[in-house]
Amino acid sequence: MGPIWRPAWGVALAVLLGVPWASSGLVEDFSHEERCKNSLYMGTAPRGYLAQNSLRKICQRLADKPRFATLYDSRRHMPLYSAYTFKKSDGEKTVDQPWMYEPQLSWSSGSSNMEPFPQMAQVSLRLTDSQAVLADFAEAAQYERGHLNPDLHQSDPLDKASTYTLTNAVPQFREFNSGPWRQHEDHIRQRLNNYCRGTAYVVTGVTTTGNMIRRNNQNRVGIPEYMWTAYCCPDFDHNAPYLERYRLPAFGAYGLNDRVNNAVTELPIKSLEKFLKDRMEVDKNFQIFFDNCGPDEMYA
Repeated sequence: MGPIWRPAWGVALAVLLGVPWASSGLVEDFSHEERCKNSLYMGTAPRGYLAQNSLRKICQRLADKPRFATLYDSRRHMPLYSAYTFKKSDGEKTVDQPWMYEPQLSWSSGSSNMEPFPQMAQVSLRLTDSQAVLADFAEAAQYERGHLNPDLHQSDPLDKASTYTLTNAVPQFREFNSGPWRQHEDHIRQRLNNYCRGTAYVVTGVTTTGNMIRRNNQNRVGIPEYMWTAYCCPDFDHNAPYLERYRLPAFGAYGLNDRVNNAVTELPIKSLEKFLKDRMEVDKNFQIFFDNCGPDEMYA
């Protein structure tokens, strides 16, 4: 078994907060609050993804606290979706936050808490085989590490820090990530800040056609064709302006991950699901939120 990298940063953080260092990160399901159940509307994960041996459910943890849930493809080294609760924030991005990885994808006895990457000389083959590493992005300058759960949708410093794991990031063209997609993330932040009175649940995911970042003549990281996102806020301000109110309690969006023709389109949840069914490995029962975030009459 390869060495398990436990940097002083992670240990010190756990000690500072008075919590144990390990619990469970890879899970069979998200059915318990210690397995990130609270990140999901009605405790229910998106349904309809076809079973594949390469899929891993990750309860993303930092300082031994569940932060958000991710469905990860360990073959293509990319998350298929991350599900999280939105926290009202000022939209400021974290500066100089180290990127992290998921130890349990590499070692069954590894820490359940995400950990900062070791120095390049100490990145083991086992780690590289199981997930994306920083070097994969360093040699593909046209792409940025695009968050699924973005830090501007979090407020607590540790919640924001937890979004900086490569199991929560995919290659996005710079022009898309820093342009239309970033603008949409901020637009949703403002909408939920202003008009969501209770908890807002968000799921952000990808579609892919099989294109990959290659390094050393090997396929390394899947490149999304489309990014998509949806939110569910059952308790919202019914006096919100009409242009915002008709997008509540739930709405979705998608955008083409490209340099051009990459405008983000907003649409109802059911329309988004129909769009995605033709582009993802899901069955006819694919559903992002339990009961589509409420009975049909809520959308009338």
